[in-house]
Amino acid sequence: MPQVAIIYKAHTPEAKAQAKRLAKWLARRGSSAQLLESGPAQPANGREPEALLSRDTGLVVVLGGDGTMLGAVRAMVSSKLYDTPILGVNLGGLGFLTALSPKELLPAMKKVLAGEFNAPPRMMLNTVVERQGRKHRRLVALNDVVINKAALARIVELDTAVDGKHLTTFRSDGLIISTPTGSTAYNLSAGGPICHPDLDCLVVTPICSFALSNRPLLLSPKMNLTISLGAKAQETTLTCDGQVGIELREEDKVVISRARQGVRLIQSPFKDYFEILRAKLRWG
Repeated sequence: MPQVAIIYKAHTPEAKAQAKRLAKWLARRGSSAQLLESGPAQPANGREPEALLSRDTGLVVVLGGDGTMLGAVRAMVSSKLYDTPILGVNLGGLGFLTALSPKELLPAMKKVLAGEFNAPPRMMLNTVVERQGRKHRRLVALNDVVINKAALARIVELDTAVDGKHLTTFRSDGLIISTPTGSTAYNLSAGGPICHPDLDCLVVTPICSFALSNRPLLLSPKMNLTISLGAKAQETTLTCDGQVGIELREEDKVVISRARQGVRLIQSPFKDYFEILRAKLRWG
């Protein structure tokens, strides 16, 4: 039996109780469990969290919403547990990443412990912020990287190049670069396309573009996207997965590419992707 880490939504009695019940259920089957309450979305120092998960962890169960899942993924990346499968149970709102309902948890766990599951790697984004010609920060995102202005600030100009070749200068409230996994998050709200998670691509979507001709763009995962900030970059932030953010400065460059590693999200054994999509978006 694998060692199981159970990460549950912070300050939520239902999630904590569910985590304790699952730990007892696992103990009766000879498997040990590590219970962890999800940490703050934004660490106090703005850095990635310290590795909290044991290197012996063979399975991670997330009880909460998509925010809890994204926080768990950050912890797994810090712990270098790229090959460890993740099972998500939705105790929150929309929940595209946590597709299982609470009543499906134990039936799904039986299948997972028997090795009857599918968890293909999900593409992630590697983001490097360059300042004054030097590497300033490196961040990894499962869903998206967002560059935007403060609420009352004017539009930002983002000069964008693909593999060193000029693409355009976006004059907008910001820019979303998402993975297929993240295409149903902020990208969807901004009018970007829904991409099946089996696709490999970078989705580039402007936020409230000043030019009506600016439209979402799909790029090959082999391409590097470079975004340069000009003189109108005051009060501009970069956020990864809506959780880790940093302030950007004039003349900063942001280089986004496919990360070398991905994470493995266990697919629901009871519903296919399109069934989940129809339910979440209330399609007929």
